[in-house]
Amino acid sequence: MKAIILLSGGLDSTIAAELMDAQGIELLALNFKTPFCLCDRKGSGSCGNYAYKVAIQLGIEFRLINAADDFLEVLKKPKYGYGSNMNPCIDCRILFFRKSKELMRDVGALFIITGEVLGQRPMSQFKRQMDIIEKEAGLEGLVVRPLSAKLLPPTIPEKMGWINRERLLNIEGRSRRIQIALAKEFGINDYPCVAGGCLLTDAGFARKVKDLITHDELNFSNIQLLKSGRYFRFSKEAKLVVGRNEKENESLAMLAREGDFVFRPLHIQGPLGIGRGFFDPNLINLSCKIVARYSDHDDKNSAEISYSMIPETEERSIIASPLDEDELKRFRV
Repeated sequence: MKAIILLSGGLDSTIAAELMDAQGIELLALNFKTPFCLCDRKGSGSCGNYAYKVAIQLGIEFRLINAADDFLEVLKKPKYGYGSNMNPCIDCRILFFRKSKELMRDVGALFIITGEVLGQRPMSQFKRQMDIIEKEAGLEGLVVRPLSAKLLPPTIPEKMGWINRERLLNIEGRSRRIQIALAKEFGINDYPCVAGGCLLTDAGFARKVKDLITHDELNFSNIQLLKSGRYFRFSKEAKLVVGRNEKENESLAMLAREGDFVFRPLHIQGPLGIGRGFFDPNLINLSCKIVARYSDHDDKNSAEISYSMIPETEERSIIASPLDEDELKRFRV
């Protein structure tokens, strides 16, 4: 008996995989890549890397699907709206379930398994929302949630005897006390992405994404840019991102593309700034003032800031006074 398990690499989906593996179900682990995963916040890596590690430990097949383009289309106008910020959780699950259903036909899987827990996430893990997601994806009765199965109606795999309902669990709510205890029992010691996570639930980041949508600029390149620093909107055609530390400066340097302006302080320590869009002399001057604002001035009231446009090699500079805080707030998203 073969099934697809949606494996995030987090604690819940890892335990779900263990429970189904113990029942002898042949599993194919499926992970979806989007630009908004928070599972790597404890170090290098990504959600997919953690999921792959779990799959290797269990000895099950693993597939990673890049769903970034499809997800961005969903994000622009989700049918079921957003959560508290810009998180389209219901539409996101529908997208992943639909793609899982497509793969089911190709690999001969009969049902889907997830690590969802009833009542854990308000936007997508209550009974009503679960029903909507299954119906929209065409998977009614074919989604098994081992951690909460005894609190939900029997699924087709349970009714058919493909899996033993008595060996499933009745966990609900946001606490992970039971899951942590089960992890110890299964010998699971490394689950860096305990609760999963999505950048779109962060209020500050959500404002930046909303700005991109408002200006019809939502694409992978812009999202990666605004993940790497302070974000400033000057006009419909121009924005600036300024690094907050050396790591972000390095990321911004790698993300700069043809037509972008690069701003950096000369002779002193400070951030890298990437300007994207149409920059006239006034906006160049404004950008230099912002970069100067975050540079180390010592006792001076100004800094020399260089600027150039990729791929032009000529570098120019101006002496810029730091932009004052009130002006800074006007532009910061």
